[in-house]
Amino acid sequence: MRQLQVHIDSNSGFCFGVIYAIQMAEDLLEEQGYLYCLGDIVHNDVEVERLQKKGLRIINYETLQSLRDECVLIRAHGEPPSTYQTALQNNLTLVDASCPVVLKLQNRIKTSFDKKDQIFIYGKHGHAEVLGLLGQTNNEAIVFENLDELLRHELPQNITLYSQTTKSTDNFYRIKNELETRGYSVAANDTICRQVSNRDKELRRFAQQYDKIVFVSGTKSSNGRVLYQVCKDTNPNTFFVSMVEELNPAWFEEGNTIGICGATSTPMWLMEEVRDALLTF
Repeated sequence: MRQLQVHIDSNSGFCFGVIYAIQMAEDLLEEQGYLYCLGDIVHNDVEVERLQKKGLRIINYETLQSLRDECVLIRAHGEPPSTYQTALQNNLTLVDASCPVVLKLQNRIKTSFDKKDQIFIYGKHGHAEVLGLLGQTNNEAIVFENLDELLRHELPQNITLYSQTTKSTDNFYRIKNELETRGYSVAANDTICRQVSNRDKELRRFAQQYDKIVFVSGTKSSNGRVLYQVCKDTNPNTFFVSMVEELNPAWFEEGNTIGICGATSTPMWLMEEVRDALLTF
């Protein structure tokens, strides 16, 4: 036994939007035994597998087109209007677990689009939330992942700027300021979720306190990749695992203090399993 001292970051774990979606799914699974969900309910394979064992059935858009007279969960990322149209045509009952922060953003983008604003969205191409946002503009808005990509476009003088809810506030305002420095007029709409964006500052403080950091996240989570890098930059002795089996005893030395943290899509029960495993080393 290496007498490791292990602590879990109390600020890590699911954001409220994911908690809400999973609670709705579990309630319906208990009630009816199975439930369709459009896309992974959360970007964490272990949590998805847990819910699938309870009867959750993950489907894609192609399957949705052929589904009839069923109940389908809309996950926290939200959906474009086309999904709701398909539901009407196929007599599907949608259980909408879209995050309220995402819904508010969708409504604001739709209002801007109706006013003929030139809309630019700071976000990840192909991300579920971004597809829902694009849908509010008939897929006419421009999505960009960084300033260099944005500047490759022929930009109008007046730019209406939005962001995926989970992006960095620092980067969002850096982009706004750079555009204004270049002479553009920017209407910046800050709809970034602070529960998510504040995680990087919290994690920097957390990662400084321990000899080693174990960051727990699904490999599909873009939020996880970003936050892992935050920890790694702060504490080079940071290790990424997506499941308990990936822990390596060789990473740790006698008496090490170890901090466990994770993405907004990482369940607390998984971090607790990692802690319990570390305490056996």
